[in-house]
Amino acid sequence: MTDGLGAEAAGTAPGRGRLTGRRVLVVGAGTRPCPDPDPPIGNGRAISVLAAREGAVVACADKDRAAAEVTASMAGAGAVVVPADVSNPDDCVRVVTEAAAALGGLDGLVLNVGIGLGRGMSGTTADDWDTTFAVNTRAHFLMSAAALPVLADGSAIVFVSSAASLRASTGIPAYDASKAALLGICRQVAREGVARGIRANLVVPSLVDTPLGREASRRNPARTARSLPFGRQATAWEVAYAAIWLLSGEASYVNAQPLLLDGGALSFG
Repeated sequence: MTDGLGAEAAGTAPGRGRLTGRRVLVVGAGTRPCPDPDPPIGNGRAISVLAAREGAVVACADKDRAAAEVTASMAGAGAVVVPADVSNPDDCVRVVTEAAAALGGLDGLVLNVGIGLGRGMSGTTADDWDTTFAVNTRAHFLMSAAALPVLADGSAIVFVSSAASLRASTGIPAYDASKAALLGICRQVAREGVARGIRANLVVPSLVDTPLGREASRRNPARTARSLPFGRQATAWEVAYAAIWLLSGEASYVNAQPLLLDGGALSFG
């Protein structure tokens, strides 16, 4: 999907030193396997690699250790791996503690985890709902609570939400509702962090060309049947640039805000 894209969207632009000296934990840093011959990168991996390219040292956390190790190898010298299953509350605390110990502290946290179980109201069980919220919402609350005392003054937290939080579009009510709940968590984190200059914001992407996105489209072709702005989905690198901007000093007065990345689709109807 990189043909005709600008260097940033294609992930080929050089770093600009915007995170020099920062220590960043990216949770959900792996990328799922993809059967396509030229598979796209996932959001978490793109964020990790770009953070390193911009001068940060990165802790790559993921349930899949092997996927996190690949990301860490791409992020270069200094990157570390912290395996964690954030559906486990103990892991939510441990991942922050271990990353801070490995990097000598933390200046940034990116929470990029999410699952979607069930289908429609009648096809979603209580277990589907609870499991989805445990990963998509509870984990974000627990990791943010663990991170606030550990993060250095002037740090930043970025939640990766979804445009599904803004309208019923996926047919998976547990996913849509859990992603919508992130804004409430983000605002509370921002409120508690502001005294120490710690900011919290959300990136809210629409359709993104990732392995997970391609699998979702294979299961539901209608997902990408509609006309898309600019004739394409976003790339994971475009999501990454939004996250890196929110982590950086360039966004030093941006706090408790959702940054919508949908190419204008919501405005066009």
